[in-house]
Amino acid sequence: MELNPDYLKSLVKEDRVHKDVYESTDIFQLEMEHLFGKAWIYVGHESEIPNKGDFVTNAIGGQPIIISRHKDGTVHAMHNRCGHRAATVCNEERGNTGNSFRCGYHGWTFKTNGELLAAPLKNGYPECYDIKDRQFGLMPIRIEKYRGFLFANLGASMDGEFDIESHLGQMKTCIDTLCDRAPDGEIVLSGGVQKYIFNGNWKAQLENLNDLYHPPYSHESTVRPDGRQFARRVGDSQGPRIMDSDDKSSSWDRVNIWAFDGGHSYCGPLPDDKDKQREGPVFERYKAALLEKHSPERVAEILAEPFHNAIIYPNLCIQLLSNHIRVVRPIAVDRTEVRVYPVRLKGAPDEMYHQVIRYLNFTHSPASLIQTDDLEMFRRIQVGVKSKGTEWVVLGRGFGQDVSDKGGLKGFGTSEVAMRNQYRAWLNYMCSEV
Repeated sequence: MELNPDYLKSLVKEDRVHKDVYESTDIFQLEMEHLFGKAWIYVGHESEIPNKGDFVTNAIGGQPIIISRHKDGTVHAMHNRCGHRAATVCNEERGNTGNSFRCGYHGWTFKTNGELLAAPLKNGYPECYDIKDRQFGLMPIRIEKYRGFLFANLGASMDGEFDIESHLGQMKTCIDTLCDRAPDGEIVLSGGVQKYIFNGNWKAQLENLNDLYHPPYSHESTVRPDGRQFARRVGDSQGPRIMDSDDKSSSWDRVNIWAFDGGHSYCGPLPDDKDKQREGPVFERYKAALLEKHSPERVAEILAEPFHNAIIYPNLCIQLLSNHIRVVRPIAVDRTEVRVYPVRLKGAPDEMYHQVIRYLNFTHSPASLIQTDDLEMFRRIQVGVKSKGTEWVVLGRGFGQDVSDKGGLKGFGTSEVAMRNQYRAWLNYMCSEV
């Protein structure tokens, strides 16, 4: 298969995509090189590495990386590959390494900014080897942050002009909204992580996050006779409305979806959320903590919750209903890992954080009431695209009805505008320098 731009463009129509984008191993490999290899990828949060010597390991497009905090407090990203014989140097998910990383194969040691610190028996190398050369260290990767969120770019030069704020665009307001909900203006990821792997293509999860057409059907088993789910956050007396008695999807069409350049999108607020009153002693303490830092008008804005799910393409989702983030990690064309991190709002009552963790256990864990429904659908998609009955996957709901708004496109709640927008971005990345 020749993956030239003409062929790739033939796979993406205005209202549908070819099934090859979900099942071709050649296309998956090109995604790792051209999309994950050139886009800004969320790789962690500063709160995960608060101290000097702290690190987390991750992967971008299958390439292992290390994120560490150096002795001067700066954050560095580097390839997790020894400059000697290519062994991975750091083999733990997180921890504190002190002042250096040491390769277990031949003992080469590296500073926490990636520079080579020492190589045993270095006199054995000929004079033409300058082991102080940066190529023998852990090769650097450009990393930038926005309000604690860390993004790395394998394809960007270390001093390139295109920065993370340019990439985020309108999505900065979604990160701001989450962080501003914390009385101290910061979030913390310290409550562990839920991990699950599903047998499906990574794009299925991204498409699902702002697909408001599916909840009344995929998650029907979680809905009470009055059409509502269970409450999911401190202060709510009832859960979100998932379906109306007269028309299963009509309540979701009262929600809007916005799609922006770069494949980003967000939806919200949820049906009836604008008028929902939150109450209770824990919520009142939280509100009081906000009022100590902000005016009543600003607190009202913070609590208004303008969005539900926000997708920062291609691998990050922020959800406000039960404060958490989801990170998508492609493993193979038909295998994907997703990590779910509960978010602690710094300065808010601890009970709020504990409740977020409890709710995520039965909404987004591997044995939950909701996420397992979606994982089964992703598996069915991966099986279904093997069929030769038709070659196309239809994304036509709301097609031709999108309107310009907020610098992007706006669609009604069950529109598939977010998915169409993702594939426009997908095509731009995939056709770059093929």
